[in-house]
Amino acid sequence: MNDFDPTGEVSGKIGRKTDFFRARWRNQVSLDRLFWRDMVLVGTVINIASTVLALVLLGLTLPLGIVLAVHFLPVPYNIFLALAVWRAAEKSGGAKASLMMLGSAFWLIATVVV
Repeated sequence: MNDFDPTGEVSGKIGRKTDFFRARWRNQVSLDRLFWRDMVLVGTVINIASTVLALVLLGLTLPLGIVLAVHFLPVPYNIFLALAVWRAAEKSGGAKASLMMLGSAFWLIATVVV
């Protein structure tokens, strides 16, 4: 159930986007899916695309502020994904979860620095 529809039905693009983030924040997505698909695969592709676009803009001699803004645009999403992995890993526990926590920290550092 959500705030706008007492039946719990979510309609429109905004509902789907908020459900995506809400499900990950509330640990309603498996840790494997969150780590491997959402963070490692999709997150890395988004970061590579952002970096390539920033390099193209740099090649077109656009102002450095715009280039940097495009390059660092995915950082809030990266932080969200890393925190969501940590929350899910803390809930599930175990050696595998600990490795995923460590991997998400390294991934976050790599995506912000590179």
